[in-house]
Amino acid sequence: MKVTLFIPTLNEHEAMQVIMPQIKDSWVDQIIIADGQSKDGTVDYAKKQGYDVYIQKRPGIRNAYIEAWPMIRGDIVITFSPDGNCQVAQIPELIAEMEKGYDMVVASRYYRGMKSEDDDPMTAFGNWLFTTTINVLHGGHYTDAMGIYRAYRVNLFQELDLHKEESYVTEKIFRCVMGCEPLLSVRAAKRKLKIGEIAGPEPKRIGGVRKLLPFRWGGSYMLQVWRELYYWK
Repeated sequence: MKVTLFIPTLNEHEAMQVIMPQIKDSWVDQIIIADGQSKDGTVDYAKKQGYDVYIQKRPGIRNAYIEAWPMIRGDIVITFSPDGNCQVAQIPELIAEMEKGYDMVVASRYYRGMKSEDDDPMTAFGNWLFTTTINVLHGGHYTDAMGIYRAYRVNLFQELDLHKEESYVTEKIFRCVMGCEPLLSVRAAKRKLKIGEIAGPEPKRIGGVRKLLPFRWGGSYMLQVWRELYYWK
């Protein structure tokens, strides 16, 4: 199976200089940088390393996925944050688990006693609340339904309609642009796909600025999770 490492970026130059050299060429077949119009040299750095680079036309992390997804050449995609939150050494572990026949494998920040060093009390509670709600409402068995660091079949993005604008209508209410991961978790659970987890403790981020919009995203995600009870089959 060919593997694509898919990396959304927005002003991550400082951290990328530390994180990206740790990724071995033998691990993946393609690295895509989907950039949200960075101003700090992120794009120049990525191009110098020979990565495939896409500059978003619309802002927001899910638009990075929707716009750049056609560039993927792999059978498996690993979505990865280059800000230091995702431990590079777990890339081979995710691939090895996927080779066992999983549809998706999550590097869980809370699996088997793991924790996120980047959490504060609000984000820790929020992650627990959303993960618990997704498990109860949609039959999931996640310890972390929200995190970006995961591997899955590339064609799941279309199979689960993650590329369609109507899947994200709750954004209009809260005036934000969400990520894809919670909806991916919900719909994968609803389809009863084969889902695994590995322990993925989250270190503190390196440089940059946290892009979290806790109240807008939180409200939009929660409405989305409940809407899925009735909307998507």
